[in-house]
Amino acid sequence: MFSLSMTVQPQVTLPLSHLINVLHSMKSSVGSSSATCKSRKHKEHASDSELHRTEPMWNMRELGLSDLGAQQLDELVNSVLPHLSPQQAPLPLGGQTAWHASHLSTHSFFFNKHGFSCGAMPMSYSRQHPSPLQSVCTELQHWPVWVPSRGFKTLKSKTRRLQSAPDRPLESEGFTPSFMKGFLTRDKGVEVESLDSLIKIKNIPDGQQDSYKRGFAEGFLKAQALTQRTQDSLRRTRLILLVLLLVGLYGISKTPFISGLDSAVDPVQMKNVTFEHVKGIEEAKNELQEVVEFLKNPKKFTVLGGKLPKGVLLVGPPGTGKTLLARAVAGEADVPFYYASGSEFDEMFVGVGASRIRNLFKEAKANAPCVIFIDELDSVGGKRIESPMHPYSRQTINQLLAEMDGFKPNEGVIIIGATNFPEALDNALIRPGRFDMQVTVPKPDVKGRTEILNWYLKKIKMDPAIEANIIARGTVGFSGADLENLVNQAALKAAVDGKDMVTLKELEFAKDKILMGPERRSAEIDEKNKIITAYHESGHAIVAYYTKDAMPINKATIMPRGPSLGHVSMLPENDRWSETRSQLLAQMDVSMGGRVAEEIIFGHEYITTGASSDFDSATKIAKMMVTRFGMCEKLGVMTYTDMTAQSPETQAAVEHEVRVLLKDSYERAKVLLKTHSKEHKNLADALLMYETLDAKEIKLVLEGKALEAS
Repeated sequence: MFSLSMTVQPQVTLPLSHLINVLHSMKSSVGSSSATCKSRKHKEHASDSELHRTEPMWNMRELGLSDLGAQQLDELVNSVLPHLSPQQAPLPLGGQTAWHASHLSTHSFFFNKHGFSCGAMPMSYSRQHPSPLQSVCTELQHWPVWVPSRGFKTLKSKTRRLQSAPDRPLESEGFTPSFMKGFLTRDKGVEVESLDSLIKIKNIPDGQQDSYKRGFAEGFLKAQALTQRTQDSLRRTRLILLVLLLVGLYGISKTPFISGLDSAVDPVQMKNVTFEHVKGIEEAKNELQEVVEFLKNPKKFTVLGGKLPKGVLLVGPPGTGKTLLARAVAGEADVPFYYASGSEFDEMFVGVGASRIRNLFKEAKANAPCVIFIDELDSVGGKRIESPMHPYSRQTINQLLAEMDGFKPNEGVIIIGATNFPEALDNALIRPGRFDMQVTVPKPDVKGRTEILNWYLKKIKMDPAIEANIIARGTVGFSGADLENLVNQAALKAAVDGKDMVTLKELEFAKDKILMGPERRSAEIDEKNKIITAYHESGHAIVAYYTKDAMPINKATIMPRGPSLGHVSMLPENDRWSETRSQLLAQMDVSMGGRVAEEIIFGHEYITTGASSDFDSATKIAKMMVTRFGMCEKLGVMTYTDMTAQSPETQAAVEHEVRVLLKDSYERAKVLLKTHSKEHKNLADALLMYETLDAKEIKLVLEGKALEAS
């Protein structure tokens, strides 16, 4: 609250906010270019339209000033607001300033808000003498914070500013931010002084001025030389970067993914590879011999009206020698050999694969007769499908189809393709006229494995007593690449052991390593688990030894290899192209021998999980006998390929027959092991002593003979 005490009148108290609001509402127009009213009479003759245009009237009671006289109100104003003389008042808007008003709506803010100027007060104040509020407005004409008339303020033109303020320094027309001013003036530096003035400022004596000038000159020359070297180094760097950029651009322009064209494909001469280097696949060699005759003497066949074959498709599992066969064909015919992999035609850029095929066949036709070998053909010749994700994926195979049997002939060019998945190839690619011949390259048999082993054993230093057929018998299912790896692993083992030649022991070691994994001699197996493993593996061996139609035993060991703690390997005397029901039942019995041995020796409560893989193999054989081989009397000679499509009754019958086969096999193994319990214990003790026993040693133990200490 604002308090004011007077001697004449009693104490009057009014809110200070009322007075401030009144003064604030009247501070807008005094000092503007519009003229004030001269007399009270002029107000009384104001038009009705002006009265209606004014804001709501005030009276002294509403202002809280009804009890104050004129003198008291003047003292109040003088104490609250500063009183300035007309000489101290700021220049009005019409004076010489750098600003001028534009787009003026009215001559003052006060008039805009209240509808009258400071000299033309509303009719509610029309009295004989000026009211205190009029006096306040009159006094406020010279108040410095009284804002002049309303409008948009703009700078005057440059000429008028110069005329109005000739002594003011000239500034730039545009507005420059402070950070831009610092950036623009950063490199201006300090004004350079002359050397003589610098000497005078430093107060250098006369005797030292020559030395000072000489040192200054030497420093200037050295700095100039350093600057020159820096500039030369910068020029050389720019030149080197420019040259590297040009070379890089030139190299990129020559790459296939930019130009879309490969460089010329160079053929390879295969004179050092013939059919003599291909072992174990005689049938495939005989079929390809016809292709060699075509390439050597084409007139021999064309004279009768025949045509040269377009392509040969080699089909077989990995490592069987398909690539070697293709190289041997080119070597036998002594023609250029073009090699390409199917993955080379797969590119992320559209059209590159088709361009490479065109380029390959173009070079081959120019050097006909020749052989084009495309390895992993399924990568480029897979079945064509509609895919919105790959709308251009069929361009490469379409180009291959057109080149093999299109409108343009390619006489004298033989295409040999190799794949492990013939079912994945497009039907248009394997039709007659493109790949006319399909040659199967299977895994080698015993005879083939023996030939392959003899071929690779000739390349190493080996014991002359080695019989390759023994190793071949124990490597059923090995491909040519597997046999090469076996011989190489044996050579490495002999080198590690410091031997002069490779013996049968190293070959057996390599075979076991490939089949069962490396030995884990660092594994610490406690004595109890060793005993369980010994009886488990001897159980397999006893059942295999005394069961008719079972495979002969090759080796038994309790040395941990791979994931297993022991292993018994079986060695067929010959390759089995088919198996009898008796042979399948014998395999099931041998699989059950391990669990049966644990149950007999340690009891039903102490059987282990070591027979899980044995049960898997036995169950697989039983299911195949019931569902595929027709070896079940109740279900008959009917195959059940998809068990989910069968009725619940049929599924239950199949499951029942499988359980019967497995249960009968388990019982046969139990009877056999109980009958030969003595031999079982002797074999387990021998495994605990020697860890590994071969077929001869197992036979000696089962016959009750002592083993020779090794």
